[in-house]
Amino acid sequence: MTIKQKFIVVDDHPVYRHGVASLVQQELHLEPVGETGDISEALELLKKEKPNLAIIDISLQGQNGLDLVKTIKTSYPKTYVLVVSMHEESLYGERAIKAGAKGYVMKNSDPADLLQAVKIVADGKIAVSEELKDRLMGLIAGGNDNEDPVKKLSDREFEVFQLVGKGYGVKEIGNALRISVKTVNAYKENIKEKLNLSTAADLRKYAVEWIVLNPC
Repeated sequence: MTIKQKFIVVDDHPVYRHGVASLVQQELHLEPVGETGDISEALELLKKEKPNLAIIDISLQGQNGLDLVKTIKTSYPKTYVLVVSMHEESLYGERAIKAGAKGYVMKNSDPADLLQAVKIVADGKIAVSEELKDRLMGLIAGGNDNEDPVKKLSDREFEVFQLVGKGYGVKEIGNALRISVKTVNAYKENIKEKLNLSTAADLRKYAVEWIVLNPC
């Protein structure tokens, strides 16, 4: 008898994650062994079930799903990761792959596209758009001088940058990301240096304009 591949779904929207689990089970006959919207619970599932596949949203109510992707790559290398996100691939696709994911799919994609991505990732192959493939190949070949400087930011710096662009104050950012005000200010200083900005006002203006051009 063929042993079914096991998978978990990590998403903070219960209806969505249950829908994905049911769809994958019914159409691809993989075995769902857990659903959660919390990283610590996801780690418990990974330890207990050792799934072949983890389908993960990277926006998890104050938690960074990319941190979970990195942990899986390091601690559970036999578990392949497919990121399913509301964020445009141009914003997070490259970061997800660099973190260790095998694929990236938008939440508003056709269910057939999601299933195809699951099949590809479950086989240990890369499931991303041709555009992202070309961008990743460009990086391997030597990068792009015209690349958006925001891509220089670390994952956490990028989160802070986005919240600045959405009008959040330092305390609000700290609460949203569960970090101290001192840490938020340190990240802002790093961001200014990487983007060659002089003042907090310059950063705020740059971030607001970037968010307008890259809504998420």
